[in-house]
Formats: sequence, C-alpha cells, structure tokens
Amino acid sequence: MRETLQTAETEPVGAPALASLGDVVMIDTLTGKTGTNRSHSGRSQISADTDQAAVLAWLARYADSPNTLANCRREAERILLWAATERGKPLSSLTHEDFLFYRRFLANPQPAERWVMAPGRKAARRDQRWRPFAGPLSETSIRQSMTVLNSLLSWLVEAGYLAGNPLALSKRRGMAPKPRVSRFLETDLWEAVRGTILAMPQDTPRQLATYGRARWLFSLLFLGGLRISEVVGNGMGDFFMRSDAKSGEPRWWLQVLGKGGKQRLVPATTELMVELMAYRRALGLPDLPQAGEPSPLLLPVAWRRASHPAPDWPAAMTRSAIHGILKGVFSAAAERWLKEGRGPEQAEKLRAASAHWLRHTAGSSLANDVDLRHVRDTLGHANLATTSIYVHGEDDARHAAVSGAHRIGW
Repeated sequence: MRETLQTAETEPVGAPALASLGDVVMIDTLTGKTGTNRSHSGRSQISADTDQAAVLAWLARYADSPNTLANCRREAERILLWAATERGKPLSSLTHEDFLFYRRFLANPQPAERWVMAPGRKAARRDQRWRPFAGPLSETSIRQSMTVLNSLLSWLVEAGYLAGNPLALSKRRGMAPKPRVSRFLETDLWEAVRGTILAMPQDTPRQLATYGRARWLFSLLFLGGLRISEVVGNGMGDFFMRSDAKSGEPRWWLQVLGKGGKQRLVPATTELMVELMAYRRALGLPDLPQAGEPSPLLLPVAWRRASHPAPDWPAAMTRSAIHGILKGVFSAAAERWLKEGRGPEQAEKLRAASAHWLRHTAGSSLANDVDLRHVRDTLGHANLATTSIYVHGEDDARHAAVSGAHRIGW
C-alpha cells in the first residue's frame, strides 16, 4: 500500500486506515495543488487551493438540503479516498481511464477489508472500523454515483478550478455520445427566477392574477417537469387521486399525454397540489378539479368563474402566449441580476432560458436525490411498459421519492 494519506491524529503509514472527509489529511503530493488537470487560466472563481477545499466549496451549495448534502458528500468522499489509496493520485489528476476503473471498483470494492463495513455492523464515522461502503453497488446506484461525480467535476470546471471534466468523455449507455446538457439553470440562477416571481407586484387584482398565474406555470414546469406543449394539451381534469398500495395514504397524480402521443404519470407532490389549489381558489373554482373536468391547466389572466358560469371554459392558452409569459419572467430576472451587480454572462443565460430549460433544470434537480429510473419515468424519457399501470407499488415508491426530494420552496 502506498503512503498516500493520513488522518488528523496519525502520521502516514504503510497501510493507512480510511478516514471520513472531515478527518482525512492528504500528504503534499495528493492535495491536488499540482494536479495535472488543474486549470491555469487565472480565472478561478473559488479560493480553494486543494482538491479537498474545492470539494467542500461545492458541497457548501447544498447546506440547506440535508439529503442532497449527505449524498454528495458520500460520493465525493469515496472518490477522494479511492484516488489517493488505489491510484496514488489527487482528484485533480484523475483521467478518463481512471474513472473507468473507478466505475468497475464500485461494483466490487476491493480489498473488502479496507473498503467494506463488516456485515451487520454500522460504525460511527470517526470509528477506526468505519468503511465507505456497505457492499458492492447495484448498476442503478453506480449510475447515480457517476452522475453526482459528473456534476462535481462540471462545477469545478465552471469554477475555474479544473481544466476539464474527464467524465464528459464517457459513452452514454445505449446511444451515441451526446454533448453535456448546458441549457439548464444552476441553483443561483433558478433562485433568481424564483425570487423574481415572488417580487412581482400584487397591489391590484390584475397584478395579483398575473403573479398567481406565473407562479402556477413555473410550478407546473419545474415540479412536474412538463413540456410547454403538455401545459397546452392537458387539463386540470387530468389530476386524479388514488391510495398508496401499502399505506393507504392518498396520493395525487397528473396523467399527461405527452410527446408522440405517449401517456405518463407525473407525481403531483404535496407542494404542487397546494399551488394548484391556490391558483384555482383565486379563479373562483373549487380547490380540487373533478375527474375529467375540461378546464385548461393555464387560463387567461382576466378569467374568473364568477363571470363565466359553468360549463363555460376558455380555450387553452397557445404555446406562443405561454412562451411570452416565461420570457417576461426570465427577462425580469436578468434585469434584477444585473441591478444586483452580478455577472452579465449569467444575465444573458437567464434571457436565453425557455420552458425546455426549466425541464432540464427539473431533471438536474431530481437526479441529485432521486433514483434515475424515477426521473426517467417522471419526465417521460422512455416508453412505459403496458403493465406498469398495474404495478402501483413501484409508482408509489416513485411518488414518495419525488415528493421528498423535489421542491421549489415558495
């Protein structure tokens, strides 16, 4: 075993015990200060000078999301320790080939005595018996691990710490390589959009209605991951409730007829249902829609039930009208961004954003915390098997996962 790392309490030894991220102290050659993939552009946006400090700067973004923080910390900890102990390199020197080795390692962490916790034992992180793994990872868990690491490396490149992302070269399973998705809003830009909506004037009835509609539209697009065509083509009557197969707890869903005429079930999280009820209440409608109710998902800002007796419903808003609402919010967010003295490049990104950017933003947010199969099914990226309508247990697990992790926090 190489002399690779030490804990805060010990000197480097021939076969060091692994330590958790907060305790590990790399010897000089493994700190990353001279990593071969370090950027020398002179435009670093973080003050970190070591790989561990850079990783901690990345983790700090998730301080308000305990689950995300725990998941990201675990993956970062594992790759830092593996790089040092198994490859004798800092994170900032890992190559594309190294990550191929790491992917195989996750399926069978060896030597087990160094990497895997003893069966039936759960040692505290500062206990010398602590290990990073409980056992080999499943293929799904491996994909999630690599997704988190790709996010970490991409962020470090964007921050000017790394020169490139070795994982950007990875072949996507079952398809030709695609360029990394760039049309999404990072956390700070998404927060700027959310803050812009919350700051919309609400002094007159029309202003209040405009605010309510914008908030509902962005909730649909982010929490539901809907396409703009799906907002136009589906209605409030497509919401329905059924009981959890195990607990009996009521769960709401939105049945969406989407791209290519394919249907999918989108978990209507508690937050999304609260927004739906608030929007309907402002329109003079009952809190919850009736099954098959022909009302569109988005209504003209001046429409109220009081002035349009049932069963009179307006036509669905056009794609161009909805696009105009979105561009108005994104443009206002860009102006706020500049007035706060922040970078013009990010402001241009806000101006360029669209409904599809929100869909990518939703997918990126979900992928941080939710099993990728659930993300696939929620966004409708793959065909749903005909029998999936009967497998309510799997649907309920997806509902619980999405509801617990994917929020706006109005």
